[in-house]
Parts: sequence; structure tokens; C-alpha cells
Amino acid sequence: MLTYDEFKGRSHFEKPELLAFAYGRLVKDAPEELVARLPIPPMLMLDRVVEITANKSRGRIVAERDVNLDDWFFHCHFQGDPVQPGCLGLDGIWQLLGFYCNWRGGLGSGRALGCGEVEFFGQIRPYDSVIRYEVDVKRYTVMQSAGASMVIGDARLLVDDDEIYTVKGARVGLFRDIQYPDYPIESENSRGGRMER
Repeated sequence: MLTYDEFKGRSHFEKPELLAFAYGRLVKDAPEELVARLPIPPMLMLDRVVEITANKSRGRIVAERDVNLDDWFFHCHFQGDPVQPGCLGLDGIWQLLGFYCNWRGGLGSGRALGCGEVEFFGQIRPYDSVIRYEVDVKRYTVMQSAGASMVIGDARLLVDDDEIYTVKGARVGLFRDIQYPDYPIESENSRGGRMER
């Protein structure tokens, strides 16, 4: 486990640390409002964060994921033509941006807010080796009055050093008091729908 200051001071994270964060066990003295999580497997699209830096409102995140012959999506997408869904690469970028918000000190639950432009010009297949995410953070903002934070970034996704996706204007926000820890019991936050802007 890391202290909150150690967490915010780290420049890289290994898979056991990302899993611990996903389960809410990485930071031993976490603020009460640090409720955002990475998804747990099989939806976790990261194996390691090899670089995470900040420079005022900008920053950079570089992460990797190992491709496995038996990844769950190769079994169903598609029979006789296995390929990783492009949306999972985009989700990996959103996962990284949400993690970046937490690393910068943002509090609340993470939500993808969209992206401006996505281009796919390659694919990820079962015998590829490593996916690399390179995300340039264009703006990180804390909105004190709303109790929220937001990050916007542009990204490249590479497989075995070949660029295959680009994403412009990917956005993620952290929002307070929307978590649903009592799932599957019906409670105040058990229904979705449009969020307040």
C-alpha cells in the first residue's frame, strides 16, 4: 500500500498496483472522497503505467497492455475472425485519463464524457504482443464549486510499435456523490439517465 502523497508522487505503476487501485486498496490513507476506481478484469485494459507526468494543467501518460491469445473478446468478436473491439482501446484511454485525474488529486467517481475524433486504421489480433497508449493531457481542471475535475487529452494507440488508432479530445470527469457502493440493492444512485451539467 502507498500513502496518498506517495501515490500522487509516483511516475509509474505496475499491474499489482493498478489492480489494488481497482479494488480500492492501493492508498492506505485515502481521502474519503477518493472513490473512483479502475475497472477490474476483464474490463481493465491496462497492465502497467510506464510514465505519468504533470506540468501545470498539462501532462502525459504512457501505458501498456499485453495481448493474450485467450483474451475474452477474441472468443466472441468474431467467430473465425478474432479482433479486439476498437471501443476497448478507446476505453483504455478513458481509463487512463480517469486514473490521471485521481493521481492529480481529483476526487469523486470517474465517468467518460466523450471524445472529439477517433480514427481506426489498424487492428489488434491474438498473436500481437503489446498495446501501447500514449496520451498527451491538454488540460486538467478542478472545478471547486462543483466538486468535480475534468481532463482532456489526445492519444495514440500502438500495437507492437505500429500506430493503429488516434483519438482527439478524449474527456473524463470525476464527480462527487454519484457512487453506488450498495449494488445490487436498490438505493438513491441505483438508476442512471442524464447527469446534471
